[in-house]
Amino acid sequence: MTSPFLSRVDAVAPQNLLDLAATFAAPRVAIARAGSPLPMEAAEDATKAGIMTPVFVGEADDIRAEAKRLDWDISAYPLHDTTGEQEAGRTAAALCGAGEADVLMKGNLHTDVFMKAAVSRDAGLRTGKRFVHIFHISHPDGGAPILISDAAVNVAPNLETRQDAIRETADLLIRLGNPRPKIAILSATESPIPSVPSAVDGRALADWAKANLPYADVSGPLAFDLIMSPTAAATKGLADDSVAGHADGIIVPDIVSGNALFKAFVYLKGGCAAGIVSGAKVPILLTSRADPAAARIASAALAAITCGLPK
Repeated sequence: MTSPFLSRVDAVAPQNLLDLAATFAAPRVAIARAGSPLPMEAAEDATKAGIMTPVFVGEADDIRAEAKRLDWDISAYPLHDTTGEQEAGRTAAALCGAGEADVLMKGNLHTDVFMKAAVSRDAGLRTGKRFVHIFHISHPDGGAPILISDAAVNVAPNLETRQDAIRETADLLIRLGNPRPKIAILSATESPIPSVPSAVDGRALADWAKANLPYADVSGPLAFDLIMSPTAAATKGLADDSVAGHADGIIVPDIVSGNALFKAFVYLKGGCAAGIVSGAKVPILLTSRADPAAARIASAALAAITCGLPK
């Protein structure tokens, strides 16, 4: 029996995100091990939308077979013939490191193999910043998105990693047109109680942001109701907190809370979750077999906006 809490609404790629992406030149996207249905379908959709120029990496016969199944002529695009997951990951990452591609995208290979290739010093993608994953989640009825970091890459991020997550989230919101991002640090309480480590961290992170990010409003610790509900914020005496009840982004304390939170938005409200890894030389797309088509094309749009290549 299907749970009554699950949304029956299909995810919708936000048109404003696609429109913004289309104002930039389509980035060259190196797709690691592209020769399977989902990455090829995602690449075709994004290419036809004008927000991706594919660079195929993987078993050439498989890539051509998938293109033929889709009736898609890919002869105009680069194709790098490789064998197996590791070679595909290394080759795609190296293309980005060498400036021959602008975005790195995961195809049909395991996430650990893909990310190992991305973080390898040989790939040339390290910048000195930490890699952090950010979800851009939009409601099917439209309206402002909410961003969540980090729900997919960092398992138990330390304070420095979460500082990078705050900065990267704020910077992405600005690229999306938000003039002054409001970012909340998630915990189970609004008080920095010593017995709740995430709450103590939340206060420390908010203090750090106040001193280092003058272009964003950051508040923490905040429980989830205080992040989302102006009524809850007013009831608990936080009506003067500019972030409480009005957050544009949420920084989570660990991957479990982040993963549960983003999936709640997706499965309970029909949200569209576009994901990107920042902190590398190029944006990184972590596609999933569970991603609907809307999330895949929205992720490609997010990458195009992050690259911001002039037409």
